[in-house]
Amino acid sequence: MGAEPDPEAAWPSDDFIRLQDLHKSFGPKVVLHGVSVGVRRGETMVILGASGSGKSVLLRHIIGLHHPDAGHVWVGEQEVSGCPEEELVAVRKQVGMLFQGGALFDSMNVFENVAFALREHTAMTEDEVGARVRDTLRLVELGEESVLTLNPIDLSGGMRKRVALARAIALEPRGILYDEPTTGLDPITANHINRLIRSLQARLGVTSVVVTHDIDSTFRVADRIAFLLDGEMRFVGTAAEARQSREPSLRRFLAGGLENDGSGDAPRGWNPAA
Repeated sequence: MGAEPDPEAAWPSDDFIRLQDLHKSFGPKVVLHGVSVGVRRGETMVILGASGSGKSVLLRHIIGLHHPDAGHVWVGEQEVSGCPEEELVAVRKQVGMLFQGGALFDSMNVFENVAFALREHTAMTEDEVGARVRDTLRLVELGEESVLTLNPIDLSGGMRKRVALARAIALEPRGILYDEPTTGLDPITANHINRLIRSLQARLGVTSVVVTHDIDSTFRVADRIAFLLDGEMRFVGTAAEARQSREPSLRRFLAGGLENDGSGDAPRGWNPAA
């Protein structure tokens, strides 16, 4: 169950993000080798794979931070691959990104961090900016007024992630990209972030792409899973299909994750004997 998409096939009209036959190398190192996958409007797709498998590089192609050596990237109806920088601004307004470390501006407090894109890219008044900042912080469960004046150094790891997520959704994007959103967080905080990913998908109707090597998070948030290994897409399918997949590399990865997890608990519904 689940298979790599045929790059020659017509892409379904309900895809918001499409990658077709994507190739990327850095010097002699091949990072992506013919990757094709589509992300449907309103779904959460998890790009699962080990560290160094090319997940974050793939994510950065979606918003034009990397350009492919060959292949195509679409966001909505806009082809991103080869798009000049001035045209990428419109694409990046449609797609918010939560970077792995949060990437908050250390010299700005929480309010200023979340307001930054609103001031840069809209004609909103300061009253409107203030209302939007508070609304987005409430969406990520940071609605207390006292939070607004805190600096990034004053925040816990989980709070930094949530402030960065508020900044990512402040422009009301149609999609959100998450780069290793639970890395470095304790299990309780990680589950809080997982809950927010699903909540924002439901409340805002956004298309979400999550790159991670965290198996537990994968099965908590994914509508579909794409498994990337050695720069190639080895599996694309629903979470249920992933649990039952006969793809050897995916089975080994999931089993290895359980062995290294330390908890002894399998992802929900995972049956290694299936």
